[in-house]
Amino acid sequence: MKLSTKARYAMMALLDMIENDSAMPVSLVSIAERQGLPLPYLEQIFLKLRKSDIVQSARGAQGGYLFARSPADITLHDVLVSVDKPLKTKRCNNALMGCQLNGARCITHDLWAKMDDVVEGFLKGLTLKNVHDRDVGDVVFMMKKNQISETNMVVCGSTYMPFMQEVSLS
Repeated sequence: MKLSTKARYAMMALLDMIENDSAMPVSLVSIAERQGLPLPYLEQIFLKLRKSDIVQSARGAQGGYLFARSPADITLHDVLVSVDKPLKTKRCNNALMGCQLNGARCITHDLWAKMDDVVEGFLKGLTLKNVHDRDVGDVVFMMKKNQISETNMVVCGSTYMPFMQEVSLS
């Protein structure tokens, strides 16, 4: 599983906005220069971010982009799905139907489906503010009888991630 260039550049640009006073419009030119990103590509990315109500544009001499909502309310999942397809480890498009020619699930279907759930939950549990504040912690979970118990909840920094409670590899 690999993040697309669009997703990585979107994250870098949005974190740059937080770092460089998100209360004022930030120009894509300045983001591109600070982060070493191609301006035409950033323009495409920000069109998608604007359509997803993550940023809003401000016109004029001091124009640029502002956050449409607080970075504390924008999850990593929000950003990733606005600029790219959701991350997937399995090729099956339908959870009930499998990827085999006969419609059966492949032998690793359930494994990849659970991994997708964990990754999606992780991305939904972290916000841009968490990442900017370096409050992502270490995601470590302990397995006991192939089930994560309630006492082994994952906490990323100060972020409680209840999605990890339900993860099972069985």
